[in-house]
Amino acid sequence: MKLTIERAALLKALGHVQSVVERRNTIPILSNVLLSAEREKVSFAATDLDMEILDDTVAQVDVPGQITAPAHTLYEIVRKLPEGADVSLSFQGDDPRLQVAAGRSKFNLPVLPAGDFPVMSSEGLSAPFAIEAADLARLIDKTRFAISTEETRYYLNGLYLHTVVENGEAKLRAVATDGHRLALAEMPAPEGAAGAPGVIVPRKTIQEARRLLEDASGSIDLQVSPQKVRLDFGSAALTSKVIDGAFPDYMRVIPRDNAKIMLVDNVLFAQAVDRVATISAEKSRSVKLAIEPGRMTLTVRNMEAGQAVEEVEIDYDGDSFEIGFNARYLLDVTGQIGGEIAEFRFADPASPTLVVDPTDAGVRYVLMPLRV
Repeated sequence: MKLTIERAALLKALGHVQSVVERRNTIPILSNVLLSAEREKVSFAATDLDMEILDDTVAQVDVPGQITAPAHTLYEIVRKLPEGADVSLSFQGDDPRLQVAAGRSKFNLPVLPAGDFPVMSSEGLSAPFAIEAADLARLIDKTRFAISTEETRYYLNGLYLHTVVENGEAKLRAVATDGHRLALAEMPAPEGAAGAPGVIVPRKTIQEARRLLEDASGSIDLQVSPQKVRLDFGSAALTSKVIDGAFPDYMRVIPRDNAKIMLVDNVLFAQAVDRVATISAEKSRSVKLAIEPGRMTLTVRNMEAGQAVEEVEIDYDGDSFEIGFNARYLLDVTGQIGGEIAEFRFADPASPTLVVDPTDAGVRYVLMPLRV
């Protein structure tokens, strides 16, 4: 194999694939990236056995061929080469090393046979449907903060992507919850999405997809099956196993009749929560909200660090009450509100609270209160 490629193109392709490779691997081949050179392009592939990312780019291929090389090492070498450099990659069958050269820099990297590299099949996937890159990024950004990191409840360790029909309208919906809070974002279902099965996309896959979306524009092709999901970003493609489990019936926890409605300036409220939470105990991070007509008083008490109190003006004219929340969860939710005003809908201090964005009807958040 012998090829020449522009450094920026090589860096971009390697950047897309190498992050799927775990830093520590008991299986040596999984530390490597697969290079496949043919005609006027070179393809790169990396996998952790649960997810595979492919990317290809234009290159001057003198001798076609395939080989695998250490993913992170190759990426770091290319990253540190001077901008605008032409990078030569060559591998001769009698020399068990990949030669990397650019200008006066030369590197020799150990290789493993391409035949040992595991390839993830794409069998059983549904017909692809197109979704705008910006729409998919919105679904991910509005919900991924609520994905659980608790491994025992593995079925919550991902984003539940599925279609629903409400009032005769099909919607593509993303939902995440960790049992303490829930995030839901939806959009009109793209054409062809209605027949696709609902899948729980793992947290790591969501992170990698969001990274690839930063370099994507236009529409993304999405395919799903009960076992896998595949996203095509143009030159790059991501295939991943999905979580084998049943996502809970989340609609049961979304309040419908919360009658106490409070409107608050989102930025001022978030800043106030952040300030008073400075002295909260790290484990509970609880903040008490005393809500009365026209104002809300935020209080945090810590036996060791003291007390913090702050008042915020609100639009509310119901009965006074007190309710507590985890400050981190409040900040996560307020961080997703796109408009100036956040709308909180309460029932009572022990029941779930619904938070909505008046400027975006397609998002809903649920927060479980704390005892304070």
